Amino acid sequence: MGMVGGGQDAFIGAIHRLAANMDGLIELSCGALSIKPETALASGKALFLPESRIYLTYEEMIKAEAALPADEKIDFVTIVTPNFAHFAPAMMALEHGFNVVIEKPMTFSLEEAKLLKQKVEETGLILCLTHTYSGYPMVKQAKAMVREGKLGKIRKVLVEYPQGWLSTLSEREGNAQAAWRTDPKKSGKSSVMGDIGTHASHLAEYITGAKITDVCAELNTLVEGRLMDDDGAVLLKFDNGAKGVLIASQVAAGEENALKIRVYGEKGGIEWFQHDPNTLMVRWLNEPAQILRAGSNYSYLSSFATHNCRTPGGHPEGYLEAFANIYRNFALTLGCKLDGTEPTPEMLDFPSVEDGVRGMAFIDNVVASSQSDKKWTPYVL
Repeated sequence: MGMVGGGQDAFIGAIHRLAANMDGLIELSCGALSIKPETALASGKALFLPESRIYLTYEEMIKAEAALPADEKIDFVTIVTPNFAHFAPAMMALEHGFNVVIEKPMTFSLEEAKLLKQKVEETGLILCLTHTYSGYPMVKQAKAMVREGKLGKIRKVLVEYPQGWLSTLSEREGNAQAAWRTDPKKSGKSSVMGDIGTHASHLAEYITGAKITDVCAELNTLVEGRLMDDDGAVLLKFDNGAKGVLIASQVAAGEENALKIRVYGEKGGIEWFQHDPNTLMVRWLNEPAQILRAGSNYSYLSSFATHNCRTPGGHPEGYLEAFANIYRNFALTLGCKLDGTEPTPEMLDFPSVEDGVRGMAFIDNVVASSQSDKKWTPYVL
């Protein structure tokens, strides 16, 4: 792979490299690792890249790699820049014949997302979106149980993602991660829904297999002086008739990444909590509750769950492993494509360009709903 962004002054790039390297299927071969030339060069040297393949711009990298012989050039480009810098390198990579892995949200706008989808369809290339939480084995187990009808018809979805890291005006205190996420010129239409609300909405659609059709939203800016929203709540309607509630907040003081989802059907419900990712709680209407655990040796798990477990039960697998599952499934699928073989359904189970478009549409629709003055009924006594 070749990487755009993710140099020594970045946060998520190292996570991507660890995840991509975990299963020995992917080698970092080149990079344009920073918009700062000195940082790009130093970062490439620190990662032992050949100097000839340490590039100062993504344009230089993509053009140079495309000109190499087929057995030397990279197979895909991974893009780990802030939101506003996703579209251009992704589109250029696709235009030059490279598959793409890209951070979420996929683009800065819905229009850009649709253009990427069109290019993917035109080229037949693969675009993988790193919605990390769908890589957890017990999230995949929850999806399998819903798909197999074990919970009956799905009626209710409750998903919440509270964080506390933006409880102060840290973007003005030297926090670079906060600075671009709360800048409308770099983050997009919504800060909280773009950054973490899209994770919650994707998880709801991924597990249930249903699509959101309607939203009723309120976005708030609770820290005085902040330029963008940092809190919000959304009522959801799904195409299977289910109803839902989504809460996302980055000013829930004391919270870390407390992503939780509950899905209820006619026969029972499931609960998954990111702080205890190896556990799936299953509650039945007229039977005792069950606690299911991740582990490659548990025969009661679906093939989709066990395919994404690396260790026996009782050995914790967490965020890095879930991230690595996204990369591994993408790499296995790409390998099959290069070899002319057929990938298994388990290999194909990673977020795609379609998920990216739906994520951008979610942001647009939530913002539009929040700005509307017609959705609330006054509370009358």
